[in-house]
Amino acid sequence: MTDSSESRRKAANGEDSIYWDKSKNRYIGAVSLGYTPAGKRNRTTVSGKTKTEVRHKLKERKKELELASGSKTPANYTVSQAVANWLAQGLKGRETSSVETYRILADNHITPALGAAKLRELEADDLDDWLEEKSKVLATQSLKMVHSILRRSITHAQRRGKAVRNVAEWVDVPDGREGRPSKSLTLHQASAVLRSKEGTWIHAYVVLSLLVGVRTEEARPLTWTHVHVQAGAGQQPHVDVWRSVRRNGDMKTRKSRRSLAMPEQAARVMAAHRGRQQAEFKASGKKWSENELVFPSDTGDRRTALNVRRNFRVLLKEAGLEASGAWTTRELRTSFVSLLSDHGIPIEVIARVVGHDGSGTTEKVYRKQIRPVITEGALAMDAIFRSEASSKSREDSPSEG
Repeated sequence: MTDSSESRRKAANGEDSIYWDKSKNRYIGAVSLGYTPAGKRNRTTVSGKTKTEVRHKLKERKKELELASGSKTPANYTVSQAVANWLAQGLKGRETSSVETYRILADNHITPALGAAKLRELEADDLDDWLEEKSKVLATQSLKMVHSILRRSITHAQRRGKAVRNVAEWVDVPDGREGRPSKSLTLHQASAVLRSKEGTWIHAYVVLSLLVGVRTEEARPLTWTHVHVQAGAGQQPHVDVWRSVRRNGDMKTRKSRRSLAMPEQAARVMAAHRGRQQAEFKASGKKWSENELVFPSDTGDRRTALNVRRNFRVLLKEAGLEASGAWTTRELRTSFVSLLSDHGIPIEVIARVVGHDGSGTTEKVYRKQIRPVITEGALAMDAIFRSEASSKSREDSPSEG
């Protein structure tokens, strides 16, 4: 590795130069293009973790420069225009929530810093500096997302003849800040949460998520067709977790499509929730069917993640949890895993219950066969909260003598 203080020969016009930049912790490759009319040195740069990677990028850069010399790409086409056009034209068929997420990230992290830059003048050095600054405030995953938005926006511009080169492909994304670690409810907290706002939809939602391990994106599109509150045909009450809010209803992983038995408490709560919903339909003169959403909004549509999160935090506040606004609904799932683990359930079993890829063998489903219901989580949750209830009963009873 060559130290940045080591002297290097000045590259001649059109000649490659590769050197180690200690401040950026990567190799920099440059092609000298002579001087501007103002006498300022004109060069284009790329960066990479190895010299081989930089040489490859320089080779591709030269090809693009040759193409650009005869290109009719607009001289004043900006990064802001490229991003706006990609958001408007390049995301057809995507979920509205996904498009809005991209728009917010672009508005907050791309446009303010790079929006005014002309696309044909944008250099890898500019993006390296931008990403380094953003790494101080964004988590690694968010950093990768904003970089991806820029890269895809420029690719969209290339396909429409508004850009020749994509400098976003020449830079590496540094590590960002560590994301906020997930929290888990203690057994005492979980018991308090399960007693809060009983008789409401958010209580039923929390019970299903905390005691069965259903993801929030799986609970929001759930219909009564897939919730079986009565035992029958040799199976106990269970929920078929077969769809999510993802595009086309796809599940997060192949193993996410599963059927999960409900603990006794969850089955009772879901049955009561179903009865209330049916009564509401009858009172309003509407016909109820199994295809109704389990947790519909006031207008009958699917609830948004934001709506669920707000109601969840109200429930947590009523349950007496401090800093209720710092919790998210996905932490019901981490709590589910933690409670099972604390109860001694093997990690392989937990992975199978929550639908994670890469651990254990899941049951294969054949045509005309009944999908097996995974019961371990339900049995454990019955035991966990039965013992918690017994412990609380002993604490509340007056001591003898």
